[in-house]
Amino acid sequence: MRSAQRHAFWRAARALSCVAALVAGGPVLAREAHASSALELVRIARAHEASREDDIALRRYMEALSLDPTCEEAYLGLGNLRARRGDLREAERVYSVALEHLPGLRAARLGRAYVRRALGARREAIDDLLAGGGDDDPSTLRVLAGWYGEDGQTPAQLAVWRRVLARAEGAGDAALVREARANVRALVILVGPADPAAAPATDDPVRRLTATLARRGT
Repeated sequence: MRSAQRHAFWRAARALSCVAALVAGGPVLAREAHASSALELVRIARAHEASREDDIALRRYMEALSLDPTCEEAYLGLGNLRARRGDLREAERVYSVALEHLPGLRAARLGRAYVRRALGARREAIDDLLAGGGDDDPSTLRVLAGWYGEDGQTPAQLAVWRRVLARAEGAGDAALVREARANVRALVILVGPADPAAAPATDDPVRRLTATLARRGT
């Protein structure tokens, strides 16, 4: 009888141990389940987007974020959809919320850069662009040079292409070197005396500082 009681006791103890382990792992399992469900909702949202059912896609993205506020794919999908529909303020808000939850999500920062650019917040757009893409990344610098060109800021555009040229030469990227040199030559002609690196002759301290910075970028 005593032996049977001991066996019953150990069986109960093992059962309680299993229950305790399940309870302890409950929050983790719940988070994993929510993340999995959120990704499934993102997949469904993308399918609705492909079918031009944007309103349904918006709801699915929002549902995904309600389940998992750290779902990168949901933020990026929702932000892109808002921007594509012309809801730029909402798109900016989506990307900003994403960065509150996921500060390292570079795609959200780049998405917000383009949205802010479209909204006319040019300085903030440049800050986001450089933070998201990196101020030494040639692709990012190409975009920045294009923005300066669109804004008629040719000296700034020239300075950026000089930075691209320096990075390309350092990396031994022959194709990029040719592209950057061609742009630098063309922009030097356009800028003319306004080029602080080529023609810094002035006693203006601001101009002297600009010239110094421009030369450092070459």
